[in-house]
Amino acid sequence: MTLSESLPLLDALSLPVLLVDGTHRIVVPNAAFCAWTGAGARRWSGIAVRELGGIGQALDTALARCAAERQTQRLANALFQPKPDLELRADIVCSAVANGDIAFLIEWHRAADLPEAERAAALPSALAATLKGLAHEVRNPLAGLRGAAQLLARRIHDADARRYIEVIDAETQRLAELVERLLDPHPSRPFALLNIHDVLERVRALAEADAGWSARITRDYDPSLPELLGDRDRLIQAVLNLVRNALEAGANEVRLRTRAEHGVPIGDATHKLALRVDVIDDGRGIPEALAPRVLLPLVSGRAEGSGLGLALAQEIAREHGGGLGFLSRPGHTVFTLLLPYERDPGDNGA
Repeated sequence: MTLSESLPLLDALSLPVLLVDGTHRIVVPNAAFCAWTGAGARRWSGIAVRELGGIGQALDTALARCAAERQTQRLANALFQPKPDLELRADIVCSAVANGDIAFLIEWHRAADLPEAERAAALPSALAATLKGLAHEVRNPLAGLRGAAQLLARRIHDADARRYIEVIDAETQRLAELVERLLDPHPSRPFALLNIHDVLERVRALAEADAGWSARITRDYDPSLPELLGDRDRLIQAVLNLVRNALEAGANEVRLRTRAEHGVPIGDATHKLALRVDVIDDGRGIPEALAPRVLLPLVSGRAEGSGLGLALAQEIAREHGGGLGFLSRPGHTVFTLLLPYERDPGDNGA
């Protein structure tokens, strides 16, 4: 993603963000950063991060380590002095991007007033805010697509054609509901019991429509799995993103596999029973240089990619108390979605 493509997304964020080039100079601050510091974009554009008051040297070192180790760097409760008479504190997240004009993305999470444990748990992802900005852009086109599908349904009487039109109608409605939830996420929809194979069959139908006859979507299901508490639409979106990622990597076959796992560590907790969903493909795999960053927002291995699909899948996994991981080599990539079973029926994932 180039700088010109990124700016509209980043200016929609409520989270202060800096885009930084390979020489550690600020390419541009987003609108939230300017509002937070009380200084316009002209004040920040082009200066080296080491010149930022209070935090400059530590931030410069963090960017160097980020590039060398290919890992996200974090600075907790850091003091930033944008002006001699102004002190701000933030938890800072530095991610290497190296797409187009951008080398680094620096997020400033203003959570310093929370206790340490709460702050660690409350650090928001830039993804959620980015998606909220995108939601404004896609709401009207979705309404137009659904209206067109409904008009076609009235004019076409062929059974096979009508089935595809019904898929278009249903999916545009599902996406419209997701958009509305991004724009107004509270209150969250309560989780409900669902059959994971119903979710995967929906994904298969959508992915086969995407792939045509160019790829096979196969099943390897465990029919004994119990129902799971979750959000059906969100899980469809997560798995569909993983399948589409495989198709875009040139896969000829994508296999959906389900299993039960016992004694599964997810984050700081170990769960007695968890659902494991594997999306296995024979595509090109993830480039080694990209692997440490591939789940971050705005990171993509394709020039035309948005870098949001895998990050969104990870976000949805976390909403369900689970996690997303992967193993990859050319010809064999496995993305694994782990979702714990032992959750309170009243838990909506918030």
